[in-house]
Amino acid sequence: MMKYLVGIGLIAGVLYIISIFNRLVLTKNRYINAFSQIDVQLKRRYDLIPALVETAKHYMEHEKNTLERVIAARNSASQNLRHAHQNPSDPAAIAGIGAAENTLRQAISNFNVVMENYPAIKADGAMRQVMEELSTTENKIAFARQFYNDSVMEYNTYRQSFPQNLFSSLFGHTRDAALLEFEDAQEIKLPPKLGFLGE
Repeated sequence: MMKYLVGIGLIAGVLYIISIFNRLVLTKNRYINAFSQIDVQLKRRYDLIPALVETAKHYMEHEKNTLERVIAARNSASQNLRHAHQNPSDPAAIAGIGAAENTLRQAISNFNVVMENYPAIKADGAMRQVMEELSTTENKIAFARQFYNDSVMEYNTYRQSFPQNLFSSLFGHTRDAALLEFEDAQEIKLPPKLGFLGE
């Protein structure tokens, strides 16, 4: 009888450890999938920025440095995203996206300030269309980032909790996933502030 109970206990223990392994895999795959949604939206934004700059060039001939900073920041952010795309589990790669995004957001914020000196841009149909697409994309990025960060928190909390923390390293889950953080003060200022949609 005792051997029978010990056998049941061992089977239950093995099944529990298997369930820990499966849950770690599930939560990791969830945040990696969530990252792929951010990846899609950021790429879309990076594809729109050259059109924004190209349209602005016709009006902002004397603001070459501002436009070049936007393109340089966009290129850096795009490169960081490609690096993170190869390994979304790498906290340094995710931190690189955050830093590059903050630089890009600051460059676009400066662009928006300079653009206020060129009222003719606001009437340009191509500029209005690009800004509307950027606004929509920015909203999608915010939702995708929230879902990603929620998924990361779920994974990290599960991985750190007892008794999962006893097994996570054995199963290859040796570090926490990184949150994707942007500095909210440097959010891109979009059409309502610029007056594109209400004019």
